[in-house]
Amino acid sequence: MKIGDLARRTGVAPRLLRYYEQQGLISAARADNGYREYAEQDVERVERVAGLVRSGVPTRLVRAILELESARCDALVETCTRGVAEQLAAELDEIEGRIACLTRSRDTIRDFLARTEHRSVLDAAR
Repeated sequence: MKIGDLARRTGVAPRLLRYYEQQGLISAARADNGYREYAEQDVERVERVAGLVRSGVPTRLVRAILELESARCDALVETCTRGVAEQLAAELDEIEGRIACLTRSRDTIRDFLARTEHRSVLDAAR
């Protein structure tokens, strides 16, 4: 599929898809005319990348997370440096802080809607 098709399916702008490619987060084959060609499995990867980025994870760590998810091998564990471990631990703390903040916001919004005459809007969203 072409970049426009991938953009429509994922809701990610073509410009951002090019940036993801530039950062090594996704890759595309090239047609004879030079156009990018994406495979079906790229849809899920782009959605994962975009979700991580929207969650506040920097692209340098998105790449590391994706590598960890795909490798899952003992060799990767054995080659993890102290610096990488410290970066991942710091990012874990930040992620947990964002989760706590988002959880509080979600609970506040849910509680507010539950107390309004528009509770059905909340029920319909589930």
